Amino acid sequence: HPHIRQAWYRGVPHPRCGSTGIAGTCQRAGQDYGGSLMNKPLNKMAVQATINGESKAFLCSPGQVLAEVLRDELELIGTKIGCNTGDCGACSVLVNDRLVCSCLVLAAEIEGKSVQTVEGIADGGALHPVQQKLLEHGGLQCGICTPGVVVAAKALLEHNPDPTEEQARYWLAGNLCRCTGYDKIIRAVLDAAKTMREEAA
Repeated sequence: HPHIRQAWYRGVPHPRCGSTGIAGTCQRAGQDYGGSLMNKPLNKMAVQATINGESKAFLCSPGQVLAEVLRDELELIGTKIGCNTGDCGACSVLVNDRLVCSCLVLAAEIEGKSVQTVEGIADGGALHPVQQKLLEHGGLQCGICTPGVVVAAKALLEHNPDPTEEQARYWLAGNLCRCTGYDKIIRAVLDAAKTMREEAA
């Protein structure tokens, strides 16, 4: 919500509401965020984005990463935080259909964008083919890497519906797994690709 971006508008009247950025002076912002903003930290920023198809608004610190906001503010705990350095892929999400590590993306950067997490992959009660095939092939054990693998594999199959094993392994190289040895994961992804092609035929 642009009306309470304190760091941007403090002391400068906002062109739409006239707020000077002083907490509690913007009635529209107060209504959107549950009343007066007097108790909100002044270093918080307001962000509005589409998360798994739903419009969401939240407050975040300027340096707070998307992975933390997804888990702590939006309670989407399917996204796992593994390395916090972009090396393991456990926190993978799609931002405007682009695969990213959410531990490397500032939450403020998703303003106005679309984010899909592992919670948004299934279609209601029906699992996505990638999820179903990972179950059938036993392509998961401890589960820490699984959400990132699911999101990355979905992105792969949308980009390339008929990947070779080499292409699948290359695409998923950023998703580290300590348990399965990868073979079952790759077989599951290739089987899911086959299923999706058959369903589309």
